[in-house]
Amino acid sequence: MTWVLDNNMPIYLQLMGRIQRDIISGRYGPGDKLPSVRELAVEAAVNPNTMQKAMSELERSGLVYSQRTSGRFITEDEELLKELKKEQAARYLEEFIESMHNLGLKNDEIRILFEDAMKGEKEE
Repeated sequence: MTWVLDNNMPIYLQLMGRIQRDIISGRYGPGDKLPSVRELAVEAAVNPNTMQKAMSELERSGLVYSQRTSGRFITEDEELLKELKKEQAARYLEEFIESMHNLGLKNDEIRILFEDAMKGEKEE
């Protein structure tokens, strides 16, 4: 999957966000070994030092831990992973609702659109 980076935000924060999304979405599972900093830097087309900074911050957050000679691994703390997923979902919902309000829609209209969309998902 391609890494799309925006020049209006620090690159290491975007890298952190992308890796965090990959973790909470299940691309990497609890206890999985992450690719090396160099591999991830090549994949994202960024400087390895920038990727290293992102990984260090992910370690500081507790999402990733390192084993001296074996590399970095995803936390096995299921509660932390659930909480991060819940927080990210809430952010997406806030952005969605704000966008709908910017279109001039009221909460009831948004709810109906959302429910209709969810019905369509069930039928597929």
